[in-house]
Amino acid sequence: MITVAVDAGGADLGPTEVAAGAERAAAQGIAVMLFGPAREIGPVSAGVDVIDAPVSIAKASDPAFAVRSTPQASIVQAARAVADGRAQALVSGGSTGAALAAGLFNLKRDRGIYRPALALPVPMPGASPVLMLDVGANVTCRPEHLVQFAHMGAAFAHAVMGIAGPRVALLSNGEEPGKGTPDLVSAHEQLAGQKGTGLRFIGNIEGTQVTEGLADVVVMDGFTGNITLKLIEGVSGRTLRAFRDLAMSSRRGTLGGWLLSPAIRGLRDQIDPEGPGGAYMLGLRQLGVVAHGRFTRRGFARAIEVAARGVQEDVIGRTRAALVAAGALRPPPVALDSMQESAASETPATVSPR
Repeated sequence: MITVAVDAGGADLGPTEVAAGAERAAAQGIAVMLFGPAREIGPVSAGVDVIDAPVSIAKASDPAFAVRSTPQASIVQAARAVADGRAQALVSGGSTGAALAAGLFNLKRDRGIYRPALALPVPMPGASPVLMLDVGANVTCRPEHLVQFAHMGAAFAHAVMGIAGPRVALLSNGEEPGKGTPDLVSAHEQLAGQKGTGLRFIGNIEGTQVTEGLADVVVMDGFTGNITLKLIEGVSGRTLRAFRDLAMSSRRGTLGGWLLSPAIRGLRDQIDPEGPGGAYMLGLRQLGVVAHGRFTRRGFARAIEVAARGVQEDVIGRTRAALVAAGALRPPPVALDSMQESAASETPATVSPR
């Protein structure tokens, strides 16, 4: 049985909603270690083990400092449970920054990884989901970071989403190879030159093409990705509300809305942000999933389920294997010869004059 450590601190609807989601996941055969305020959570069903952790750092302005200085925080204890081997995956519904910091300090960045990335399968009406990364972990990225994201995203899309030969694209302001920032242009050159790695790189796509099914994996820096994701969510939600308002505007509209209600419900289900379960933290030595703080119990149950599935599918191992095969891992530090090592070990005060 797979055990998932869940941070119940910081969720918008409170730890009891997270606990209800944990119970749903436990009913599917997943063991859950739930870290949060035991008094507020109360009794839970079998399969959920509540560890009292009333301190939350979800609102901390400096997540890295908060993680270092607050070992009793719920997200820190949950991450430590995964690092110690008591659980195999981490789920957090609080602050993304705190979850990433706790992951980096406890789960550790995988060998050869420049930076972890948040990868989210974004549901698309009438089509397969599009995996977007990074959607918020890194405000700025160098070309080699984007190259790694491309390989990590392709490996994830194949292992978890079941896409054979996923098409990978860079998000830019034009399809031409020379479009975009200098870092984006450089990343395009590197990806286009990686023949024989198994990566199916199709070049640049524009923002209007993200939802058109041209690519299965779309790569970008975290600043651009977070804005793009929230814009998609905002437009989707506003469109559904517009349909509802039209249906209530007149008697004829109400009749039309009644006739269309099954189709509208189907569309709502297709673009439901709770469906994917949250964003995967890729690039760490163990698996983490960041759920949205606004999730209901259904969304948190889904987050726990996709975390367990990620362990079953060996997302970490398969992602690393893809990076090794592509030669996309960060090169190890250059070894120093004996004279350089001797000199480097001396402080300026002890170096003999030449």
